[in-house]
Amino acid sequence: MRRVWLTAIAPLALAMALAAAAPAAARNCPAIVKAPNAIVIEVSTGIVACERNAGERRPVGSAVKLMTALLTFENADMTDTYTAADYRPAVAESQIGLLPGERMTVRDLLQGLLLESGNDAAMTLAEGVAGSERAFVRMMNRRARELGLSDTRFRNPIGLDEAGAYSSAHDLVKLAVILRTKPFFRRTVQKPQVTLDSGARRRVVKNRNDLVSTVAWVNGVKTGHTRSAGYVLVGSARRKGVQVVSAVLNTESEAERDAASVALLNWGIGRFERTAAAPAGTLVGVKVPIRYRRGAELDLMVGPNGERTVIPRGREELLTIRAIRYPTEVEGPIPYGTRLGMAEVLQDGRRIATVPLIGIADVPAAGLAVRTKSWFATPIGVVLAFAVLSATVLLARRWRRSRAPGQRPAREEARAA
Repeated sequence: MRRVWLTAIAPLALAMALAAAAPAAARNCPAIVKAPNAIVIEVSTGIVACERNAGERRPVGSAVKLMTALLTFENADMTDTYTAADYRPAVAESQIGLLPGERMTVRDLLQGLLLESGNDAAMTLAEGVAGSERAFVRMMNRRARELGLSDTRFRNPIGLDEAGAYSSAHDLVKLAVILRTKPFFRRTVQKPQVTLDSGARRRVVKNRNDLVSTVAWVNGVKTGHTRSAGYVLVGSARRKGVQVVSAVLNTESEAERDAASVALLNWGIGRFERTAAAPAGTLVGVKVPIRYRRGAELDLMVGPNGERTVIPRGREELLTIRAIRYPTEVEGPIPYGTRLGMAEVLQDGRRIATVPLIGIADVPAAGLAVRTKSWFATPIGVVLAFAVLSATVLLARRWRRSRAPGQRPAREEARAA
C-alpha cells in the first residue's frame, strides 16, 4: 500500500476562501427550501448563495464517508487490493455484501462507498489505509483540522450515531468542493449505478442519490441517514456553466430531502451567471511605440479565445482587465495575432485568470527609406544632418566665389607672368 501525505494546497485554499466569503455574501435561504440546515455555494468563486443554520453541529449520517473517501484518495492507489474487514453490518445497514476474506480493489470499494454507501466498504478502506479503525479515525480528525473543518468531529468512518460525532452543512460543502477536484470522484458520484468487477463476484450497486437519475443537471454527491441525523444530502449540480454544491441536513424523509435539495440547487444556480470576463478583442489601454515610425503606436487587445467566468448575476462591474507584461517597443514585421504580452483578469480585485495580448493590426517591416528617415529624426541624426548641411552650404559658397566674374584662375595668372 502506498502512503503519501498530500497537503492539497489548492483545495485547502479554495475551502479557506469559501469560509472567508460566507459571512459577507450569504443570504437567508428562501422558504421553498424546507430544511432546518441548508447551504449552497458556487464552486469557482466560493460565494455562498444562501444558508440556514449552516454552522450548527449535528449528526450527519453517511455523509461522514466523504472524509473516508478523501483519505483513501490521498493515501492509496486505485489498483491497490484490500481484504474485507472483519465487520458484520446489521441487516438495516447499507452494505455491498463483502464476504470474510474477500479481496477487492480500492477503485471498486470507493464506488461501493460513494454510491451504495456500503458500511463494509468503509470499514475495509479504513483498515486498508490506516491499519485499524482507530488509527483511521485519528487521521480523519487530523485532516479535518488541516482543512479548517472547525465544526466537525469524527468517531467512526461510517457515520453511525455515536456520542461526540458531528459535522455541519458548511463543513460538508467545503469537503465536497475539495473532493470534486478528483476526476474519479466527479465521474463516480454522477452515475446512477456501476458494476464492481473485482471481488468474489460481480456486483451492481445503485446510487442512493436518486436525483442524479431523475434531474438532468444534478451531478452528485452523497446521501446520509440515521435516526439522529435525519435525512441528509450533500448535492451538486451544473447548468449553463454554473457549478454549485449544497447540503441539506435533518429533513424528515427522502422526499423532503430531495425536494429541498433541488430547490436549493436551483436557487443557487439562479444567483450566478457565466459571462465573458475578458472578451476577445477587448482593448486594455496599452499603446506600444513602433520602432522606426515616429509617433506610431500599436494598441494591444485580448487574444482570440478570451476568458469566461462565473459572477453573481448582474454584477459585471466586478470584472476588470489589467495588462501586466508587454514590450516597451515593437518592430515589424509582426503578423496579426502574434502574442505580445499578458493581462490578468480580476474579479472583485481577485485574480481569476490571465489572458494573452495581441496587436490590433499587422506591423509591416520598416524599409531602408523608413529606417533612414527615422534615424535622421533622432538627436544624433539631427546633429549629423545639420553638420552635413552646413558643410554642403560652405562648399557651395566657396565654389561660387571661385567662379565669380573678373577673377582668373591662379594657374592662368602664373602662366601670363
